[in-house]
Amino acid sequence: MRIGTRLSALAAGLFLALPALAADVTGKWTTEFDSQIGKQKYTFDLKVDGEKVTGKAHFERMGQTGDVDLLEGKLVGDQISFVEKFQFEANELRIVYTGKVKGDEIALTRGVGGFAKEEIVARRVKD
Repeated sequence: MRIGTRLSALAAGLFLALPALAADVTGKWTTEFDSQIGKQKYTFDLKVDGEKVTGKAHFERMGQTGDVDLLEGKLVGDQISFVEKFQFEANELRIVYTGKVKGDEIALTRGVGGFAKEEIVARRVKD
């Protein structure tokens, strides 16, 4: 019994000592949601290098379409974050995305400046 207990403790210690494996988010992800400015559609094209996330977002909102670089991207385990800068009238707003990756979905909180927050889900685009 002592050997079994020791082996269990050793296995648990080794498991906890392993670094958290990052989720795989490289690729395209889409989302649609309602917001204070109306319906919005996004396609995120993400790339991962270690813990660094880079990419672009294609958006459709307020009758306009466009592309924007994603900044300050980070992926640690299943936790992801990145920033989109948005020009609204004469102001530049930071849209901060934070979330959790679970398989082919990313549950995100989208904070627009200090004005609004939305809970959205992005889904992996499968080829």
